[in-house]
Amino acid sequence: MLMRLRALAAVAALAVTISACTKVGTENTTGGGRHPWTIPGVLRIGYPDEPDSLNPLFGHTAATDEADALIFAPFFRYDQRGEFFPELATKVPSYANGGISADGKTITLHMRRGVVWADGAPLTMRDLRFTWRAVMNPRNNVITQAGWDDIVSMTLPNPYTAVIHLARPNADVLGIFADGGAGFPPLPEHLLGKLADLNHADFNAHPLSSGPWILQRWNHGSSLEFAPNPRYWRGPPKLEHISWRVIPDNDTQLAQLETHEIDVYPTVSEDHLARVSALPGIAVARRLIANWRHLGINCSRPALSDARVRQAIAQAVDWDTINRTTYHGIDVRAVSDIMPTSWAAPTIPQWRYDPQAAKRLLTAAGFLPGADGIRARGDLALRITLSGGTNRPANLRAEVQIQQALRAVGIDVQIKNYPVSLLFAQDGPLYGGRYDLEWSTDTNGPDPDNQALWSGDFVPPHGANTSFYNDPLITRVSAQALRTYDRAERKRLYQIEETRIHQLALAVFFYWEVGTNAYNSDLKNYKPAQYITDNWNSWEWEI
Repeated sequence: MLMRLRALAAVAALAVTISACTKVGTENTTGGGRHPWTIPGVLRIGYPDEPDSLNPLFGHTAATDEADALIFAPFFRYDQRGEFFPELATKVPSYANGGISADGKTITLHMRRGVVWADGAPLTMRDLRFTWRAVMNPRNNVITQAGWDDIVSMTLPNPYTAVIHLARPNADVLGIFADGGAGFPPLPEHLLGKLADLNHADFNAHPLSSGPWILQRWNHGSSLEFAPNPRYWRGPPKLEHISWRVIPDNDTQLAQLETHEIDVYPTVSEDHLARVSALPGIAVARRLIANWRHLGINCSRPALSDARVRQAIAQAVDWDTINRTTYHGIDVRAVSDIMPTSWAAPTIPQWRYDPQAAKRLLTAAGFLPGADGIRARGDLALRITLSGGTNRPANLRAEVQIQQALRAVGIDVQIKNYPVSLLFAQDGPLYGGRYDLEWSTDTNGPDPDNQALWSGDFVPPHGANTSFYNDPLITRVSAQALRTYDRAERKRLYQIEETRIHQLALAVFFYWEVGTNAYNSDLKNYKPAQYITDNWNSWEWEI
């Protein structure tokens, strides 16, 4: 409890600090007020990754969410604070405006008239209905059906109204019409409607835009180039061009920011915070964001199927030291996958660093040290892999610290990292179950719903439960938490679920990220967000 109170106090103090922590470097007033390196109308962003797909039904990475926010128009977007605001919709449904029925089982959506795809074809509710059917088509290897599978029918009284009938109330159902996670924007029926499945559609790499930007070129491994969509319903964006530079190495991102080859360095590495804060002409924005780093555990692997082994792993590592040294103590230690500022945040203890307790657990599970110090139970030795992305040096240093700590209690760990686009690919190591431990971040939406991450109903290929663990209690309460709109009851259910996740040690939750974005101070209306994507208002950007 004391640790939890300290964590909450740290979050409260951090919120105050971050709210005033946007710093603008020295302005160069030559050239009409712009810096000499600024290219008017052109924004160059140095992203560490590229999308694994540009079809939101198939993209697992944060890069996909960022790119799709430029290309597609969902019914709702999340603003800087994670609140819904209408995009294609004319209003956000509620009990008060009649958009949600009294029993919570009927949602009525109204969309803007006159919206068109980039090819000029009308965008109507037929596209939404087609998207729902595509998500539920068993031939499509979608990342999740969560929320969409609650829809039993969708009627269209006219091309701009959809009446959505749910099998049961779903407190997070509006999120499926937003962006990111299980939120999918409408896809073009006129282009894709005749395909038996969308798994290999050309659209997945060459999408048709409904949002503010059109993808001109995807130079794989190098860049994605975007031009304004002249048919965007708000009108063309204020910028003339966005160049998404693929720069996997953080040191290179920093170097190109310093030499002004890029204008934006998002998700600044902890190692670079002091340097970017001192750069003239560079603004720095910091805020607590909904990215949580964790040690994921594949419970289907024989060596990791015993909860005592997973609990031992959690106690064998000095997580506080890793956070303080490798990650510079910038981020907020996590105890669950529900954001600590959320109304649903549970009270869960942090794992205590106790290597001796870890050894006792391993012995109790029947794993005894061999001549080389590695523990085994019969022919089953504790020789496992640890996988992560290749894009951040700090992550590799953390993996080495985890490796050393586990070796000290008799677990041999081989580090095996991948490009992020491969790590999270539909047929990649995580979703394919070809990993033991993984060191990565997930991103939450504003609602605490996490059914797709832990329920036995969403084990890949049917969802994102990459622990591959099917616990009846977690499956039941995570579903129940969606069936009521009563926040007090939902909070009670999430406490039960998160307590069970902790007891089973399905993952070790490490930190909530304090995100830092460094950018050319000539860039106006750039407002990095707490949830989902920093590209939520790209049509307003100016440089």
